[in-house]
Amino acid sequence: MRSTDQAPPPAIVPAAVPMPPSIDAGLRGLTTAADHGVLWFGIAAVGVLAGGRARRAALRGAASLALSSFVANSVVKPLVGRRRPDPDRTQLARRIGKVPWTSSFPSGHSASAAAFATGAALELPLSATVLGPLAAAVAYSRVHVGVHYKSDAIVGTAIGAAIAVAGSRLWPVRPHGAAAMAPGDAPALPAGLGLTIVVNQASGTSDGAQEPLSKMLPQARIAVWDPENEDLSDLLGSDTSALGVAGGDGTVASVAQLAHAEDLPLAVFPYGTLNHFAKAMGISDAEQMAAAVVAGTARQVDVAMINGQVFLNTASIGGYPDLVRRRDRLSKRIGKWPAAGYALYRTLRHQGPMDLDIDGRVVPTWVVFIGNGIYRPRGLAPAWREDLATGVLDVQYLRADRALARTQAVVLSVLGLIERSRVFVVLEKPRLRITALSGPLATAHDGEVTDPVSEVDLSIDRRQLTVYH
Repeated sequence: MRSTDQAPPPAIVPAAVPMPPSIDAGLRGLTTAADHGVLWFGIAAVGVLAGGRARRAALRGAASLALSSFVANSVVKPLVGRRRPDPDRTQLARRIGKVPWTSSFPSGHSASAAAFATGAALELPLSATVLGPLAAAVAYSRVHVGVHYKSDAIVGTAIGAAIAVAGSRLWPVRPHGAAAMAPGDAPALPAGLGLTIVVNQASGTSDGAQEPLSKMLPQARIAVWDPENEDLSDLLGSDTSALGVAGGDGTVASVAQLAHAEDLPLAVFPYGTLNHFAKAMGISDAEQMAAAVVAGTARQVDVAMINGQVFLNTASIGGYPDLVRRRDRLSKRIGKWPAAGYALYRTLRHQGPMDLDIDGRVVPTWVVFIGNGIYRPRGLAPAWREDLATGVLDVQYLRADRALARTQAVVLSVLGLIERSRVFVVLEKPRLRITALSGPLATAHDGEVTDPVSEVDLSIDRRQLTVYH
């Protein structure tokens, strides 16, 4: 008779799937490179240097990684406390050294990898073709080297991806492609015949625009404008069928005013530093606009007015005009972005509140932002529009009669909760008037600063502007 006190048979350890030594070494190197997010922060640095949407993708990916790493490593791991897999179950060649002492569940490496790849892909979908497989490889490498169970990697990946997606609700993703516009008609101009393109002589960003424009549209007339000594309307010829402009947003607004007054379609060639209006239309280069002029494809957009002057993007009252003034004073000496950073610091330090009558309501305010159309995200950093033909002004202002209003605004803007606060007010109106009760104030529109005024009349013109697109 067999004894019932015999010890149970030893557990059967499945044989590891053999892999070429080069793949084993590659996965060990990959999992080590991902320690502390080094791999992902290195990729983010490349994106930041590349600029544009790649920079936004890098910043969103890094922010998503930081939050998911905190949740996975500092919140979930201590709550679960799962033991790591037995090192003896892993082939010796696959080991990476000392087994981590923290909880096995979930995999922090997997969470960070999925968060970075998902966050970056939300801003730059094409990046998913590279970052997706790389993140999956990092997650698998944690199982391959024996420091995590499969379920650890799967749940970690889910946590990272979920946090990146949830973050897009607080920090909205900039829309891909052009903003919506109304239907429009404009004449097709073969080789640019009948098009007068204005180049601002005082704008350094449009240097060198004449030669490529002449090659793209050889029949177009290119007029160099001296804004200090020449009236813009003098550049119009009797045979002008459409106006074009090569320059930044300030120059574009000036030429748009003339095009609007003369009922001429406008072609915007993006030769400025930031090109906010061209980007909103989805125009990325001069060749794209030249093709629209030749084909005669067009749309219509709203025209906003501030004291009779056209602005296509934004206007402001308060700290921003002072910021622009300080930035322009320093930009030639230290560069535009360092000058902008220093100007922002000086403006926030020295700016005082304003007493304003905003559409009949007297309110102490720190700053007033006015958008031609509704800007997102709400808060201190409005950046884009989804529609260029809404028919309303987007008026946002920060109240100065609430304790720690600026601090609250910064924190709530980051959290995406600014619209629910009592310090921040949003109005959507086709027209309104703002009166400065504490003395004349400078205004700015599309980057151009005006002389101080006591009253500001703002409106959306009933007649839209036709633009080639």
